[in-house]
Amino acid sequence: MDFTFTEEQQAAVEAAKAVFADVAPDRVPSPALSPGAVADDFDRPLWARLAGSDLLGLGLAPEHGGAGLDTVALCLVLRESARVLARVPLLEHCATALAVQAHAGPALAGDLLPRAGRGELVLTAAAAGRTGHDPAELAVTARRDGDHWLLDGAQTAVPWAHGADFTAVPAHTGDGAAVLALVRRDTPGTHLADQFSTSGERLAELTLDAVRIPAAYVIEDARAWERLRLLLTTGTCALALGLGERVLAMTGSYTAKREQFGFPVATFQAVAVQAADRYIDLRAMEVTLWQAAWRLDSGAGGPLPAAGDVAVAKIWASEGVRRVVQTAQHLHGGFGADTDYPLHRYHAWAKQLELSLGPAAAHEEALGDLLAAHPLA
Repeated sequence: MDFTFTEEQQAAVEAAKAVFADVAPDRVPSPALSPGAVADDFDRPLWARLAGSDLLGLGLAPEHGGAGLDTVALCLVLRESARVLARVPLLEHCATALAVQAHAGPALAGDLLPRAGRGELVLTAAAAGRTGHDPAELAVTARRDGDHWLLDGAQTAVPWAHGADFTAVPAHTGDGAAVLALVRRDTPGTHLADQFSTSGERLAELTLDAVRIPAAYVIEDARAWERLRLLLTTGTCALALGLGERVLAMTGSYTAKREQFGFPVATFQAVAVQAADRYIDLRAMEVTLWQAAWRLDSGAGGPLPAAGDVAVAKIWASEGVRRVVQTAQHLHGGFGADTDYPLHRYHAWAKQLELSLGPAAAHEEALGDLLAAHPLA
């Protein structure tokens, strides 16, 4: 495959850099200072700037007001957002919109997608399941009731649920099929209970008690949830890459200025070797990310389904971002624990990304299942 980015993809990166230029990570809530004491909402002014730059509709087709770009372009923008710890539901919103575009009927797509692209409504997704360890589609049951579907169950750790207009909820039917329901926040029977992430952000436990959803807002194509899950996982890898690159740059800057025995610590072999190892981690995270994003869009054949490439990317992202922030803390010494310095915020976000949508071990197991089902020989 060719890793050269197109002019359109590069233009998306430049637009993202302009939008995120004045976003400072020290504005991000600090779990070290006040666990659970976070802003009630995401960064609405930043969200408006993203909409004004047409970045919320990046992957939407022109008939929905979008730019018609691909998952690679979305991941490039997500990488820029993670460098500054941008507090917006960019991943969940765009991934849900892409799943709706690919698998919903024209009525639902025409209703939601133009408004989503303009930022007039916000989408998020429930992907953690009932406990955070079991499949998300098994946490909620769905049964047809005339022109509606009835949903019962609970999803944990739903990001941005308190501020989103719709939550994409995977559910299973009596015959074992998976559907994807778009649930309005104010639908009767829908309850949100506060939860808080490792990064200090406000999440929600979403409980559905005989919630009636119009059939038009339920996507019965099982591929919709599978695509949304893969998009969310790939986007999480892009966030981990951007965060890791920013942390390694901070570490390089610090060790170049910090002196011991009259020399910058960056000139010490032990420091240089650790930094070099983390650089290798980041390059591995990058190449596996682009491979996964490319496979999701291209439909190109291979020995394994695209889910295999996504699993490999998430394994590298989870392990790599953890090693990057741990090395950064080590090389910063006590200064890395200073709450006036943003490294501890990056560390908390990195741990959240490492575990989101499954840690490395879970994806290693999934990859093993794929290899067993698709022998390479």
